[in-house]
Amino acid sequence: MPPSSCCGYLSQYTHHHLAAFLLTFFSYVLLHASRKTFSNVKVSISAQWTPSVHNASEPPFSPGETWEDNRLFKDEEEATLFLGALDTIFLFSYAVGLYISGVIGDRLNLRYVLCIGLCGSAVVEFVFGTLTEWLHVYNIYLYCGLWVLNGLLQSAVWPCVVAVMGNWFGKSGRGFIFGLWSACASVGNILGAFLASSVLKYGYEYAFLVTSVVQFAGGVVVFFGLLTSPKEAGLSLEEEPCVRRVDTVDTDSHRPLMSDEEEEGEEEEGEGEREVEVCDGGYYSIQGQDETPLHPPPPVPIGFCQAFCLPGVLPYSLSYACLKLVNYSFFFWLPFYLSNNYGWKEAQADRLSIWYDVGGIIGGTVVGLISDCVGKRAPVLAVSLLLAMGSLVGYSHSPDDKVVNAVLLAITGFFIGGPSSMISSAISADLGRQDALRGSSEALATVTGIIDGTGSLGAAGGQYLVSLIESRLGWISVFYFFIVMTGCSIVFIGPLIFKELHALWRDRRAVLRQL
Repeated sequence: MPPSSCCGYLSQYTHHHLAAFLLTFFSYVLLHASRKTFSNVKVSISAQWTPSVHNASEPPFSPGETWEDNRLFKDEEEATLFLGALDTIFLFSYAVGLYISGVIGDRLNLRYVLCIGLCGSAVVEFVFGTLTEWLHVYNIYLYCGLWVLNGLLQSAVWPCVVAVMGNWFGKSGRGFIFGLWSACASVGNILGAFLASSVLKYGYEYAFLVTSVVQFAGGVVVFFGLLTSPKEAGLSLEEEPCVRRVDTVDTDSHRPLMSDEEEEGEEEEGEGEREVEVCDGGYYSIQGQDETPLHPPPPVPIGFCQAFCLPGVLPYSLSYACLKLVNYSFFFWLPFYLSNNYGWKEAQADRLSIWYDVGGIIGGTVVGLISDCVGKRAPVLAVSLLLAMGSLVGYSHSPDDKVVNAVLLAITGFFIGGPSSMISSAISADLGRQDALRGSSEALATVTGIIDGTGSLGAAGGQYLVSLIESRLGWISVFYFFIVMTGCSIVFIGPLIFKELHALWRDRRAVLRQL
């Protein structure tokens, strides 16, 4: 999108677009808030599962008594490894679920799939963190089984909300709109940290209780309020942002018209030539003052393997696997790291970890806007990721000072969270609506599921590695591991970076020739 239009496209949208934006945004906010709870209470859970030196002064069912009755773990190191294993279990099941739910989302009603994921996950988290504590049921296999189910249910949400956003918002300004919208994960992390730290003094089970109840209520609101496409709002496709094109149309067939990648104003000779407006969701013939819809055949969902083979899907999937490993390591382990490494109280560590998400919110919006104005995604991502490697080096040497730590944390979140949000939202939407689909729009959820699922597989393996590296080599080695993974994320999209830089240079030379 040219810079001159960066501020003009917002006026093209209606209050229905705003409602879809807010409902999908807060759906994922609530999901991430409940997901964040587990990482915010790891210290409390670890104390509940291991012997305590304060047994004499603790009330009934204290950490020490719990350990004596159930023999969960003999020390904090074993408990930490199991917490890392739970993160890995969750992410593996989440990744497998994403591959499946993306395909399901393109074939069933997105609203139903979304609400099942939200409400079902809320129930599982209530049982995992609250009910088991109230009933004093401590069982490793039960925890693992519940976390597998939780990962499968949560996987239904992201492909659905991205697909709904893709239905409502076209390619014009997608980087900025999706960059702003993708702040939902970071806002959810902030909300989850705030809720958990507010009730943690009453017991970690109340942190799970509050977030799961709020998430369930949000699922009910979404079920009755969300419209998944303009058609459900009774809007004609003319109300979608359109781009004027001229093309040759064969009236006896319903082949797709020109893509939005072709040059504006191109004309071909032949019978049936008409001026056409091409929208993100349909095509319109314009004859004088009359507009006659050309009804293309109903879009047919593409297969999983077809979606995987689409241009750009595999490189971005592999890149996101490395980047999501780093991003989710901060998500799962940051409060634990701050409490364990600096000796800060758990509630203080939870509140300080918010600054990583603040940086991610700003980063996603800024990186998205810059990529819109530049017209390319990969080079902007590469620059941000290179700066992310430097910020990781700086943060790994952060002093024992909360203010300095918060500043370095926000900078790190900006350069890591921004590219992560772009790949999982705007770039996924771009790839799910590219020209290679030949007019089929029924691939967005599938492509989103593939990219996010591959990313989650990388993140899943990384979480256990983080706990293993930390227990053997210390936290500084964990940060070096993050730096290597960030570098790998650049390598995987290297061919795309060079291709888009060459296109930018070619376009610049063409402009200079015209001057």
